[in-house]
Amino acid sequence: MAAFYYPWFPEAWKQQGYNPFSWYTPSIGYYATTTAVKGQIAVMQAAGIEAGISSWWGQGSLTDSRVAPLLAAAGTFRWSLYYEAEAYGNPTAAEIRADLAYIGSHYATNKAFLRVGGKPVIFVYASGGDGCGMVDRWTAANTVGFYVVLKVFPGFRNCADQPDSWHEYSPAKAADHQAGFSYAISPGFWKRTDTNPVLGRDLARWATNVAAMKASGSPWQLITTFNEWGEGTGVESTAQYGTAFLSILGGGPVPTPAPTAAATAPPTAAPTPPPTATPSPSPTATPSPSPSAAPTP
Repeated sequence: MAAFYYPWFPEAWKQQGYNPFSWYTPSIGYYATTTAVKGQIAVMQAAGIEAGISSWWGQGSLTDSRVAPLLAAAGTFRWSLYYEAEAYGNPTAAEIRADLAYIGSHYATNKAFLRVGGKPVIFVYASGGDGCGMVDRWTAANTVGFYVVLKVFPGFRNCADQPDSWHEYSPAKAADHQAGFSYAISPGFWKRTDTNPVLGRDLARWATNVAAMKASGSPWQLITTFNEWGEGTGVESTAQYGTAFLSILGGGPVPTPAPTAAATAPPTAAPTPPPTATPSPSPTATPSPSPSAAPTP
């Protein structure tokens, strides 16, 4: 299993006039990524998550500055990156190749970087308007030997060029199965700017989806997400639900009685500029296949 992970805290707690920018309160408080990551890795591993897919907004971005600390804290855990820029433009093959070369030289040589068949793994976010042209660009760009997992789009199976694998990132959908490639599940979706959840939290449904994902045998079994708190999709322990979602993921029973379903609205604050890397909503896998907006930073 792998989980989508967001390394932009504490910056992303304050944005769009909210402080914190979340309906939920992490059990460890409104943390900083660099001080929290070691403990987060431990709880992910306890739940059976073997790898994190960390949001990456390009060379020199806030999220780029967090990659080295994630790798340093990894131990036996593994990290991949989620290439976000594809969803907000159409980077050329040359631009993609330059980014892959950068990731390869700065991070992929680390033993904690996730590999499949010896190749470093990169996940790629995409927009709803992407098509086979995106696949062509990534095929042309990948002269440096990455294992590329693209985001699906209508008709993706019919493209002449094909990446190493495919995934879906749809956090407002409880479960998504891309046969032969991936199975992704989300605990819920409640963006801080929304009055009501788009996908409410239901522990019984979560348990059913966890079981179906594990039984699917999908090469990539994906949790959407570990800690995208701006969109309220995290499975990380919170004051509202405790460790219930992680416990079920690790094979535990549905708690009885179930934790309260309603999150407590946090205080608001005067508008604060968003973080440097400003993501908009974007996304487990076994390390080897048969392996936002989040803060709108």
